[in-house]
Amino acid sequence: MKTMRYAAAMIAAVILVPTAGAQPEPPKPGPEHDVLKKMEGTWDATMTAGGMESKAVMVYKMDLGGLWLSSKLDGETGGQKFSGRGFDGYDPNKKKYVGVWVDSMSAAPMIMEGTYDKDKKIVSMAGEGPGFDGKPTKYKSTTELKDENTMVMSMWMGDTKDPSFTVTFKRKK
Repeated sequence: MKTMRYAAAMIAAVILVPTAGAQPEPPKPGPEHDVLKKMEGTWDATMTAGGMESKAVMVYKMDLGGLWLSSKLDGETGGQKFSGRGFDGYDPNKKKYVGVWVDSMSAAPMIMEGTYDKDKKIVSMAGEGPGFDGKPTKYKSTTELKDENTMVMSMWMGDTKDPSFTVTFKRKK
């Protein structure tokens, strides 16, 4: 009886020991993350919508092992304080850029995915998030990396032909 318990313990040890130490390698940033890394820094943001202009500051930082670009926006819009947070990364399984955005004007996230056109230097994303009425709305955005110190993001809500708003980012020096 002792021999069978000993044999069972040995078999269990042989089976369990290799799997306990066999952790998969964590993912590493790839060349797609270099596009996101170009956005790192502190930016003055000017949003135009409906003939009105709002100011904010956006801080981008590569985070979580270099896999995610975290963003923090603080400013005003329509005379109200506004803040937002986001994470953008690259999903190698989907072969797409992915992002999530939450802000002080909504209780639900906006989730998007898209591609990067290296010739035009434009990140194009599409997805869904809450509309002004709180109902799910389709979104589309483009972010053009004009140069090292200038980006222009345009956002379309629903099926509009013209952007709902545009944000020009100028890198703080």
